[in-house]
Amino acid sequence: MEYGPCPSSLSSFLSPLQGSIQRLASCKCISLSNSRRLLGDLSALEIETLTSNLEMESPNRTTAQEFIFSAFPYSWVKSVVCFVPLLFIYAFIVAGNLVILTVVQLNTHLHTPMYIFISALSFLEIWYTTATIPKMLSSLLSERRSISFNGCLLQMYFFHSTGISEVCLLTAMAFDRYLAICSPLHYPTIMTPKLCTQLTLSCCVCGFITPLPEIVWISTLPFCGSNHLEHIFCDFLPVLRLACTDTRAIVMIQVVDVIHAVEIITAVMLIFMSYIGIVAVILRICSAGGRRKAFSTCVSHLIVFLLFFGSVALMYLCFSATYSLFWDTAIALAFAVLSPFFNPIIYSLRNKEIKETIKKHIGQAKVFFFHKTRDLQ
Repeated sequence: MEYGPCPSSLSSFLSPLQGSIQRLASCKCISLSNSRRLLGDLSALEIETLTSNLEMESPNRTTAQEFIFSAFPYSWVKSVVCFVPLLFIYAFIVAGNLVILTVVQLNTHLHTPMYIFISALSFLEIWYTTATIPKMLSSLLSERRSISFNGCLLQMYFFHSTGISEVCLLTAMAFDRYLAICSPLHYPTIMTPKLCTQLTLSCCVCGFITPLPEIVWISTLPFCGSNHLEHIFCDFLPVLRLACTDTRAIVMIQVVDVIHAVEIITAVMLIFMSYIGIVAVILRICSAGGRRKAFSTCVSHLIVFLLFFGSVALMYLCFSATYSLFWDTAIALAFAVLSPFFNPIIYSLRNKEIKETIKKHIGQAKVFFFHKTRDLQ
């Protein structure tokens, strides 16, 4: 990328020349009026050259109109091989979470805080994956794997807003389990439906407000140079690496790292403290059956927490350390695709009440279709 003349080198050339003119005027080698005219001409030349330099530089320092994903395979066969399982996973995530949402809504005995949180998590999971996976699927089958600048900002915003909402919700769910096990007598009076709804809404508000300043700031950055994004979707650090690398951009990358670290570590510490209290209470239960029953209510949440936070920590606690493109893509797929894929399985297969309710509805559907078929015959 070519730029105009360097202003610093121009100043270093003109400054000695201006000094020489002033010395000539002081020793009366040239008249005072002539020296003023020469100095004025040199100043005009400097201003004109600087203006020309800015005009030449400005086309190269404009905001990128689009980014091109360069982490996808270029071979058509490899793209199809990646497309098929990704499409299946996305369909399973949407269908599985819709089943959980429907089951919780249709059964009044599941209208408890734990299942309200699970249904809210399922709702967020659908939008969390929808922010990235459909674009991945279209990019795999497209020759030009591009996304507009505004589309990239929107993708980053919805991906991070729903992701942060999930982090907050998992923290609220840990608090809910702590109250249920450590204060079972006070639990119904503390964790009321009203408080449960307020916590869920607070998680969403926090999630959708937190990434806004970063998105607004990135929208003002100039992008000069390559628009090839070495990632499978738009994310803060890969996009920031394409911005014009001045001191401000480098500092802000470090600030973004710190913000993500504070968010993750705060949530992990709160969940960790909740589970310390839970384990302490479970160990005081005399019977093995009682301990197993108490811990079984936390197992699903604990597995989801470890899956999600483990991969997120690898990506966002690296503090600007870079992985190879392969590992960067693998880690991104872990928390953007695989973790949401396992969540419906964990919450349906590990949860006895949801399993029994799903079986009951499947049995009712079979009876309904059997009678319909017999009536038609």
